[in-house]
Amino acid sequence: MHLIAYADGASRGNPGPAAYGAVLCDIDGLELDAWGNPIGPATNNVAEYHGAIAAVEAALERGATDLELRLDSELIVRQLQGRYRVRNKQLKPLFEQLSALIDQLDSFQPTHVRRHLNQRADAMANEALDR
Repeated sequence: MHLIAYADGASRGNPGPAAYGAVLCDIDGLELDAWGNPIGPATNNVAEYHGAIAAVEAALERGATDLELRLDSELIVRQLQGRYRVRNKQLKPLFEQLSALIDQLDSFQPTHVRRHLNQRADAMANEALDR
């Protein structure tokens, strides 16, 4: 089954209070689920990784075998593509966790999208921060 996921992270203070948002859609773009959760104090990049992890976990729970993960974080997309190395010691374990989840999929495509195309995931992250 092919799914599309959107993920975003937010941090107020960077580092500061942080949260992530994620949205899961079917192949036609119909929203299946949207949620956000606070993660405590963290950087924006850590929050972005938490969003990506949550999105892939949710896709796997729904039985996805093929997933396109859309993020507005160019850093994370390029790290997932192998174009950038993960040097930050806070991000390495999150990258490894995300990679292990991705390995469970038959096909995975990380895609960088402009911020305006990731508004729903951003809204979920900010809503979680406001709680």
